[in-house]
Amino acid sequence: MEHDAQVTRAWVLHPDIAGADKRREVSFALEEAVALAVALPELDVIGSTAVRLPKAHAGMLFGKGKIEELGNLFKANDVELVLIDGPVSPVQQRNLEKAWKVKLLDRTGLILEIFSDRARTREGVLQVEMAALSYQRTRLVRAWTHLERQRGGLGFVGGPGETQIEADRRAIDDQLVRLRRQLSKVVKTRELHRKARAKVPFPIVALVGYTNAGKSTLFNRVTGADVMAKDMLFATLDPTMRAVQLPDGPEVILSDTVGFISDLPTELVASFRATLEEVLAADLVLHVRDVAHPETEHQSEDVHAILESLGLDEDTRQIEVWNKIDLLDGETQAALQAKAARQDDIFAVSAVTGEGLDEMFVAIARALDAEKTLEMLHLEFAQGKQRAWLFKEGVIEAEEQGEDGFDITVKWTARQARKYQTL
Repeated sequence: MEHDAQVTRAWVLHPDIAGADKRREVSFALEEAVALAVALPELDVIGSTAVRLPKAHAGMLFGKGKIEELGNLFKANDVELVLIDGPVSPVQQRNLEKAWKVKLLDRTGLILEIFSDRARTREGVLQVEMAALSYQRTRLVRAWTHLERQRGGLGFVGGPGETQIEADRRAIDDQLVRLRRQLSKVVKTRELHRKARAKVPFPIVALVGYTNAGKSTLFNRVTGADVMAKDMLFATLDPTMRAVQLPDGPEVILSDTVGFISDLPTELVASFRATLEEVLAADLVLHVRDVAHPETEHQSEDVHAILESLGLDEDTRQIEVWNKIDLLDGETQAALQAKAARQDDIFAVSAVTGEGLDEMFVAIARALDAEKTLEMLHLEFAQGKQRAWLFKEGVIEAEEQGEDGFDITVKWTARQARKYQTL
């Protein structure tokens, strides 16, 4: 079958280096690395191993005996690609590829491949290309290829029709300059879209969370939109936005964002800042957590760290959504629901069954209402346009007519106040 010819047999290695950050359980780290690999459709992950290392070897990463042992394992299983869950220097990559006679990809390279596979918008594509170029620039050897297949991947994985393009750093830099120029145009267009949306006074509610926490499933449940909700890491890359009428609440714009992940390579954090700008512009952030995952606390810390590094305003209101309670046993579920019920900003829900969502909607409406402030305005008779706008927005609490105009009490959001200033 022609399709099978394009499937690459891959093996995942997680280097468990002594003395390294042991915050994460090795088995979960390996499991997540496998899930990352499985997210690429053309990879057939046939095995995975956590390799204990007393220390990382500068030239080869692993010791001589371990390299031989792994080499035999790969040969016996016809492995074509080895994925190493961690950073690999260009020298180590070259040496290991030579020793094992396979292609090798480190964590950054793999995530770039996935991002490339998922990017849907022009901006997403440009950002991935820029991140990939920055990554390649550090590799000295240029392995930038364009594969002759529909996916148009970054070509780190290799495959039929591969052509190696030899280029030096200057060529990469020229390309980066060109991409930055294109990206700034795209970002300007996006700002125009955002300004157009600002005219619509709906508050923005952004969904954030660790990858695979169930954000897209929740988004679909709420909006009825057909956003790709697969059990796959990074299933969403470009923010998807929908206007939603909350039950007994205001109309809001709901934004679904790319899943966060621990140790996200720095090249990617920078490149995807614009993708996450929607979060920075949000009136309310819903932090969706997979509470059925054994490492849910660590994942939550990672999400908070990324939000902080993005510069999310401390005043931005956040609600925690404890998702996937349907996967817990009865006792654990009841305990979590009781714990959530004691907190104002935590809701235990199941995006799949819909349990707990009604209470969450009420809280969203309440939180958005709490964002409103009371203000006194004085309008002259000639300011009919502004007065009409205030009525249309439904923000007028009280109005008194005086000799030189109207004294109006309004209750509005910061966004409405800004919009009013532009009238």
